[in-house]
Order: sequence, then structure tokens, then C-alpha cells
Amino acid sequence: MSWNSNSFAGAVAAPLVMVIALFAQPALAQNGDDISEIEALDQALRPYVMPESGPFRPDRIAIGQAAAIADWAKSGHANAASESFAHWNDAGEIPPVCATCHAGAGFRALYGLDGSEPGIPEHPVPTGGVVDCETCHNPGLSEIREVRFPSGLMHPVGPGEASCLTCHQGRAAGSTVAEATFDQAEDEPNPELGFINPHYAVAAATWLGGYGGSGYHYPGKSYSGRFFHARPVASCASCHEPHSLQVQTDSCLTCHEQASPGAIRISRISHDGSGDLGKGIRADIETNAARLKAMLGDYAAQVAGTAMVYDGNRHPYFFADANGDGRADEADGRPVPFNAWTPRLLKAAYNWKFVTADPGAFAHNPHYVLELLYDSIEDLGGPLDLDMAAAGLHR
Repeated sequence: MSWNSNSFAGAVAAPLVMVIALFAQPALAQNGDDISEIEALDQALRPYVMPESGPFRPDRIAIGQAAAIADWAKSGHANAASESFAHWNDAGEIPPVCATCHAGAGFRALYGLDGSEPGIPEHPVPTGGVVDCETCHNPGLSEIREVRFPSGLMHPVGPGEASCLTCHQGRAAGSTVAEATFDQAEDEPNPELGFINPHYAVAAATWLGGYGGSGYHYPGKSYSGRFFHARPVASCASCHEPHSLQVQTDSCLTCHEQASPGAIRISRISHDGSGDLGKGIRADIETNAARLKAMLGDYAAQVAGTAMVYDGNRHPYFFADANGDGRADEADGRPVPFNAWTPRLLKAAYNWKFVTADPGAFAHNPHYVLELLYDSIEDLGGPLDLDMAAAGLHR
């Protein structure tokens, strides 16, 4: 059979001629009434268009997870513009060790959920990724039986826990600080020492307490272990809606009368020396953390010999202030990192940063963080002649 372009063109043109002819006449319906040109066109073209695709029109397909997807899209886990995910945008790629938590692709590579060998990704991961659906819903997550913490602890996990505990454990432990300061004079500045950052949003590390070993533990002291809370509170999702990440405060009301979690006390001891047992335990933690921060500055100036300022927006956060004007010294247009760390100062600063890096510490493990703060204040207070009894603090 030969190809005849003229025949094909004629076949295509014929219906168009019919349509034109239709509009050349008055538009009449089958009962003789006038109809609109659009309706007439619809009738004329009906034999020549594709039939409707049954029940699968996109606008008619119900999405069962629509609410969950909408909640996730508004959460911090989906905010590609946040510092958590946009920090490396200028570089165009995320370092492998960072990508394990700051990109869904990196997390899947860590556990081999993408078919690769489990471990830190071999190459940098492109920017633009977030904590996506596959980060928490990959079928392979059910095969993960334990998660390694910076202290070396291998913690057993249940279904759905691996992603939370992997990315909210921090990147340092008390053992990291102990190793860096081993066998050094407690109050002698060492220019080789630098601030050790526990990292950010360390809720999982706080939750496991002394058992997890993420805080610096002073020799001879005992520390509270994992905070089991009440029996129904068994995992992160017991309190946090997993898609919106909002705290489900209604569950608190099952046992506590206070409407706000921050107002819950759970202690008959005044840890901050105020004697006020009517306020929430969070207030005691915040007061002792503020006291410790002030002591860090006093110790740096009086014992280490160099004033120090803190800037939470710039790493490594603690900067030198040699002229004591309350501002970080600068060299070549950049702030000068504090470089007069003593072992005693570094231990206390690490614990302060660990406690304050978890804004929910008062709910995740209040006993543990109060112990870390008390011991740090007590140790730092020695050279500062702080009378702990007179301060009225309780561990």
C-alpha cells in the first residue's frame, strides 16, 4: 500500500469542513431550539475526540494520605529553604557525613536502603533534598534492629524509630570530651583545644540520658538513664505527630493537670534554689543553664585569662574578647574563635551546649539534664569560689 499525502490531508480536512459548515448555519438543537456555538461545536466534534477515561480522571482520584502530606509539607522536615537543608546550597553538594541526616538520599545510603552497601555515602550528595517520605516510610527500615550513638552505644530500635534516633542523637559524646582533655591540667589553657559541639536537636541523646552517654559525665557521679515517662509514652511518635511534628499535648492531660507541657513540674525539689515549686521544671533547667553560661564567661576571664563571648549564630559559637568590650575580636574581617580553653572550661561548655541544644529537654529527660548542669556548675564553681550550699541548688 503506497502513501498518499493528498488522500490523508483530505481525510483530516473533511471533519473541519463539516464544522465550518455547521457554524455557517443557524445553530439548532434536535428540537429546533437555538443552541450556543460551544454546544454546537461539542456536538460536531464528539465523534472525533477520545472517550472519557473512566473513573481515573486526576481531579476525581481521592488521595488517602492528603492530610498527612499537607502536614508534612508545612513541617520543618520539608522546608528546603531552612538552614538544615540550605546550608550547602552555595557549594551545590552536601558532604557525605552531613548528608546522612540532611538529605533523604544520604540517610538511605547510610543504611543501604538504596541498594548500596550500608555506610557513610562514598560521594557528596546533591543539595535540594529534605526529610522526604522515603526517609521514614522505606520498607527496609523495618529491618534495622539497632542504631549506633556517638558514645558507641548500639541501641535497639523498634519499627519507625531508626530515622528519629539516627538524626537526633548529635555527633559527639561525653567520651569525646574526655578523650580530648585526658591527662591535662584542669585549669591550664591549651591552645590545641577547641570547642566540641554536640550538634543540634539532640532529643534522642537527651532521652537516653546516662545510658546513652552523650553528656560529659564527671568522675564519681551517677546519672539518670533513659527517661521512660509513663507507659503509653514509648517512642517519639507517642508525643510528636510524625508528619506535622507538633506535640500532641492532649496526651499530657491524661496524667497532668497543666494545660501547657512547660508548666509541668514532676519534682518536689527546687533545683534552681528559688524555692518555687509552683513553676514547671523547665524553669529550673533554664535558670541553671543561664547560671552556668554566666559562669563560663567569668571563668574564661578570671581563670583562663581571656574574656569570651557567645554567638549562637556562628560556629564555633565561643569567640575571644581580649579587650573585654563584649564583642568578638576580629582578624581579617572574621571573628576570632576562643583559644584559651582549659579542660574544666571545655567540659562545662560542652554540657551547657548539649542541654540547650534540645529545647524539649524538660520533657525528654529533665533529671539527666539537671544533673549535668549541677555537676558542671559545681566543678566550674571551684576555682570561682562558688558556695554551692549558699546558692541553694539541688542535683
